[in-house]
Amino acid sequence: MSQTEIKTSVIKDWPILKRVLTLAQPFIIMLWICIIMGILAALITSVRPWLTQVMVDDYIVQYDENGLKKMALLVAVTLIAEFLIKYIFSYYTADLGQSVIKYLRVKVFNHAESLKLKFFDKTPIGIVTTRTINDVEAVSNIFSEGFITIISDVLTFIVVIIFMLSINWKLALACIVTFPFIIWGTYIFKEAIKDSFNEVREKVALMNAFVQEHITGMKIVQIFNAQDREYEKFDLINQDHRDANLKSVWYFSIFFPLVEVILSIAVAIMLWYGAKLIIAPNSMIEVGIFIAFYQYLNLAFRPLRMLADKFNTLQMGIVAANRVFKILDTDEKIPDNGTFVPQKVKGEIEFKDVWFAYNHEEYVLKGINFHVLPGETMALVGATGSGKTSIINVLNRFYEIQKGEIFIDGVVIQDYRLAALRSSIGVVMQDVFLFSGSIMDNITLKNPKISREKVIEAAKIIGAHKFIMDMPGDYDYNVMERGATISAGQRQLISFIRVLVYNPSILVLDEATSSIDTESELLIQEAIDKLVKGRTSIIIAHRLSTIQNANQIIVLEHGLIKEVGNHESLLEKEDGYYRNLVELQFAH
Repeated sequence: MSQTEIKTSVIKDWPILKRVLTLAQPFIIMLWICIIMGILAALITSVRPWLTQVMVDDYIVQYDENGLKKMALLVAVTLIAEFLIKYIFSYYTADLGQSVIKYLRVKVFNHAESLKLKFFDKTPIGIVTTRTINDVEAVSNIFSEGFITIISDVLTFIVVIIFMLSINWKLALACIVTFPFIIWGTYIFKEAIKDSFNEVREKVALMNAFVQEHITGMKIVQIFNAQDREYEKFDLINQDHRDANLKSVWYFSIFFPLVEVILSIAVAIMLWYGAKLIIAPNSMIEVGIFIAFYQYLNLAFRPLRMLADKFNTLQMGIVAANRVFKILDTDEKIPDNGTFVPQKVKGEIEFKDVWFAYNHEEYVLKGINFHVLPGETMALVGATGSGKTSIINVLNRFYEIQKGEIFIDGVVIQDYRLAALRSSIGVVMQDVFLFSGSIMDNITLKNPKISREKVIEAAKIIGAHKFIMDMPGDYDYNVMERGATISAGQRQLISFIRVLVYNPSILVLDEATSSIDTESELLIQEAIDKLVKGRTSIIIAHRLSTIQNANQIIVLEHGLIKEVGNHESLLEKEDGYYRNLVELQFAH
C-alpha cells in the first residue's frame, strides 16, 4: 500500500471517528476516567518487569532475604493496583460504550420517526432495523474495545520501549529491530480486514431485510407453498454472509501466527545479542536484565498483536458509524416551520389546483380542486390507482405536493405546526396496524391523557365493548404483533375506538369497511353515523352503499376529477362513471 493510500484512508476515517467521539460529550466525566485509567494501566504494567529485574539482581543474587521480602510485598501491591486500575478501565470503557449507544440508538430512532414516508417506501425495513440495532451496537465497541484501548495499548508500547532503552539501550535496539515489520504488518492487516468487515455488514443488512420481509409475509409464502423457493434464496444470502466472514478469518489465520514468529525472532535476537554483551570485557549486564527484557518483549508484542484486533474492532465501528450517520444525515423530513396551533379546528378543507407525484413528475394527482365545509361529508370514488389515498396522504402532509395549495379553515397547511395539523385529522386505514400489546395500549397509544373510562365509553359508542369484554383479560388482552390473535373486523373496530378517543375535527375513512363482514358493517355504519356527526369527513369506499348520504361525491380517474355531485345528481348522468359503478355493484 502506497503512502498516498495510507494518507487517504486516515483522512477519510478521521472525520467519522471524530464525530463518533463527540457522542461521548454527555458522558465527559466517564470518558476522562477511562483516559486516566488507561494512562495509569500503561505505566504500572511497565513497572512490573523492572521490579523483577531489581529483585533478581539486587536481592536474589545477593541473598538479601529481608530486602527480598520487601520487594515481594511491593510486587504484590503493584499487582493489586494493576488489577484495580485495569478493572476500573475495563468497566468504565464498557459503561461508556453502552451509554453512548443508548443515546445514539434513541437519537436514530427519533430521527427515523421524523422521516418522510417516501424514505420508507424506498428503504427496506430490515435495513433500517440493522442500522438502529446491529450497527449502533458496533459503534459502542469504538469506546469499549476500540479507540480508548488502542490509545492505552500504544501508550503501553511507548512506555515499555522507554523502560527498555533506559535499562540497556544497545540490547533494546537489538530487540526492537523486528518492530517495524510487525507495525507494517498490522497496518496492512487493518486495511484488509476493513474491506472484509464492510462486506460482512452489507451481507448482515441484506439478511435482516430478507428475514424481516419474509416473516412478515409468511402467510403468503405458505399459501402459495413457496417455502422451498424462499429457502433457496435465503440459503444463497446466508452463503454470501458465510463467505464474507471466512475472508476475515483467513486474514486472522495469517496475521496471528506471523506475530508469534516475529516475537520468537525478537527473543532469539535478544538472547544472541545479550549473550555477546555478557561475555564482552567489562560487561555490565546482569541476569535480571534478561528476565526483564523477556517480559518487556511480551508486553511490547501483546499490544502490537492486539492492536490489529483492536484496529479491526475500531474499523468495524467506523464502518457501522458511517452507516448510522447516513441515516441521521438523511434530510428527508417534512419541513415543520409552521407556527399556527389553533385551539380547535373547524374542519373546512379546500384543495386548489393540487398536483402531486411520488416520483419526480409522474403525477398521481393532477389539478385537484374541491371545497368541503365544516361538518360536511365528502366521498372519494374511483378505481385502484385513481388518487384517492394520495389525497389523504397530502392532506396529512405525509408527502409534500409539488404544485397548488391545501387549506384547512382558510389557512395553508404548511403554516400549521405539523403535530397540530395531524392531531386534528383522525384516519382509519384499510389495513389496520396494531402493535404487540394490550387492546388498551393500542387504543390510547400509551397517551396518559386518555383514561380507561374514556376508552370504555368510546367502545360502547362504537359497539365494540361486548366483544372486548369477552376476551381473556378484556381491555388488557394482548393482541400480539399486528393484531394476529383477533379478526380483521375486530381490528377495524379497535381502530374506530382509537380515532374516537383522540376526538379529531376531521375524520378520514380509507376503505374502513372493506375488511368487515355484513353483520359488522351494519354495526360500523351506525358507529360511522355517530363519528361523523359534527365532524368534517372524507370517506373512501368501494362499497357505494356506505356513501349514499355524503354531501358530495368526487369521482377520480388517473388523478383527475371526472365527476362531482351527490348520489342522486350523479345517478342522473347517463353513461356517467359513478352511475356505471353503482349499476355494476348492485347488479351483483
